[in-house]
Amino acid sequence: METLNTVPESFDESKSLQVIREMIGVSQKKLQNDGILFILWGWLMFYNYISSYFLREFVLTYPIKKTFDYAGFVIAIFAIGFSLFYILKQSKKVQTYIGISLRYVWISLIGCLILTSLIIHNILHVANFELQHPIFMMFIAFATIVTGGIMRYKLTLIGGVAFAILAYVSSYFKLPEQILLEAAAWLIAFIIPGHILYAQRKK
Repeated sequence: METLNTVPESFDESKSLQVIREMIGVSQKKLQNDGILFILWGWLMFYNYISSYFLREFVLTYPIKKTFDYAGFVIAIFAIGFSLFYILKQSKKVQTYIGISLRYVWISLIGCLILTSLIIHNILHVANFELQHPIFMMFIAFATIVTGGIMRYKLTLIGGVAFAILAYVSSYFKLPEQILLEAAAWLIAFIIPGHILYAQRKK
């Protein structure tokens, strides 16, 4: 008598591997479409850190400072609004197991960043940004590497490794230089792979 644990003979190892490859292929195609989010958030974070560096290191007139502030605010609002619209639109389509898993990875990342900030403040009783900054970069690098590994996309994987290396290097510098290094990390790990992914979506 067959049980629920009985595996049909026709579903052999080669077919199971084919199913896995097909799942990865579908998820990779979705990742190519999602490259627009890599581009959007990559440029947003790049602008955020590069403008912070300039505002800290250079003497700028008040109108220029306000222009930086307003531009950052407008870009952030647009990024959040577009991301919510895109996610809601995609949620109406077929969801893959890998895609859902990656969603939890990035949601968990946000939670870990918040908790890390609270833990550092509770222990040191002060906001130590020079310590917090490299740690935040390390978490982002971890999530990027996991994404690249699951999707079998080497450029994202390499970008995550580069992000991690820059996180370590930044620990040797003061906050302004850390900010500049993180701007470079977002460029390498998100903006460049995002543009390449999005360009490949129709191939």
